Amino acid sequence: MLYVVGLGPGSKAMMTQEAREVIEQTKTIVGYATYVRLIEDMIEGKELVVTGMRGEIDRCKKALEIAQTGKDVAIISSGDAGVYGMAGLIMDLASKQDAKVEIKVIPGVTASIAAAAHLGAPLMNDFCHISLSDLMTPWEVIEKRLHAAAAADFVICLYNPRSKGRPHHLRKALDIISQYKAGTTVVGIGKDVARPKEIDEITTIDDLDETMVNMTSIVIVGNKETYVHDGRMITPRGYQL
Repeated sequence: MLYVVGLGPGSKAMMTQEAREVIEQTKTIVGYATYVRLIEDMIEGKELVVTGMRGEIDRCKKALEIAQTGKDVAIISSGDAGVYGMAGLIMDLASKQDAKVEIKVIPGVTASIAAAAHLGAPLMNDFCHISLSDLMTPWEVIEKRLHAAAAADFVICLYNPRSKGRPHHLRKALDIISQYKAGTTVVGIGKDVARPKEIDEITTIDDLDETMVNMTSIVIVGNKETYVHDGRMITPRGYQL
């Protein structure tokens, strides 16, 4: 069995019980070094296959190879394995290789859900996820998605919002969103969510400080109804109160 496990955003308290059980029971763990460190106290004595950043394809190929020998193996990633995680790549490779491997995806808590809980209740109406990383998706496509989501007034969760290699992507995204949403639109930022140095901040499109945002941040842009009360970001569901 090949398990594709989402570890959640970083805290063991936010790992699902199923994820804990799979990691405890599986003797071979495959993962990115940073994610392996998050669970190092849970994997003592296990066979580890660890790779560095951008080694996703190699990790998935190795996990498939091990699983095809008859061993149970778990490949891990942060958040939810099916939201910008390893589930799609594993299944795509297995399909291309016609690998005879049983695959089970173990869901986890993705960053938007964890951040939303700490910020208040910003996702109570329709929302979407858009990654600002153009490593896999051309920026022109990302721009089209931003236009469509903002025009439809979705609450927009921006993943991979800003990095040293892409310092201006967040500003470009906000400029597009601002064509459809007011500058006073509420924005929530969760940085290092569920980790010891977590920072949560509620601001607006106009007042957002880009310098506090990096690749470990999630940015949640509200809709036209989103408001702040007692330091909480709230998007009404539409109940008549």
